[in-house]
Amino acid sequence: MKFLRRQVNKALSYLGYDIAIDLGTANSLVYVKDRGIVIQEPSVVAINQKTGQILAIGADAKKMVGRTPAHIVATRPLVKGVISDFEVTEQMLKYFITKVYKKRFFLTPGPRVIIGIPFGVTEVEKKAVRDAALNGGAREVFLVDEPMAAAIGARMEVQEAGGNFIVDIGGGTTEVAVISLGGVVYAKSLRIAGDKLSEDIIDFAQDQFKLLIGERTAEAVKIGIGSAYPLKEKRAVPLRGRNIVTGLPEEIMVTDTDIRKAMQKSVKLIVDEIKNTVE
Repeated sequence: MKFLRRQVNKALSYLGYDIAIDLGTANSLVYVKDRGIVIQEPSVVAINQKTGQILAIGADAKKMVGRTPAHIVATRPLVKGVISDFEVTEQMLKYFITKVYKKRFFLTPGPRVIIGIPFGVTEVEKKAVRDAALNGGAREVFLVDEPMAAAIGARMEVQEAGGNFIVDIGGGTTEVAVISLGGVVYAKSLRIAGDKLSEDIIDFAQDQFKLLIGERTAEAVKIGIGSAYPLKEKRAVPLRGRNIVTGLPEEIMVTDTDIRKAMQKSVKLIVDEIKNTVE
């Protein structure tokens, strides 16, 4: 464990502000050695489709969702943990790096960067991440499997002979892994995670209540009352959207039971993979 931490710290030690990036489908975090997490923003970019100009990145871009003309769209450059739009990802990484280095970026070499990637991604997908970071201002790029990064971050004794079991549910992927003796013994990356659960809620609202809701509404309900197992106390929240029959705004009450039912198929797939790994 200490060896792995030394290796990570060594990779970040050449400059005091070298960084680690959790490049997520839904959110991205930037960690600076000895300072902790300095950036935690949505992996969202607002683009003017008429000109191709990037108008905002991160939290500022997410605030624009649903509040701008039709030709200005908020897009996620990563889908299910991998890059779907290289140029936009490059600009997003450049934004994160320059935000950390805003006072002295032009006076020092670019940082050495460690980026977590889903286990089992292809060499092409790895190269896309590495190239995007280099073009975004990184001096050197190191890639680490997300299950290993999660285990080290949780301070598990990954160097020991005993197995460490990891379940990391992100926005685009769920990582299920067993780690022992400093390596990944078994890992599976499912393209089912938080975003899919939000999509399930959107579909459920439309199928069951004829109510059209957006991604932000579904996410808020998921966080508010979503659960894999029945709660001790019943909960309900208002769900606002547009009735697809009348076209009029409508508000209904949904319960934790409704939301659990909406997500149950996706949750079962995650649970099944956990069981398979344990067995």
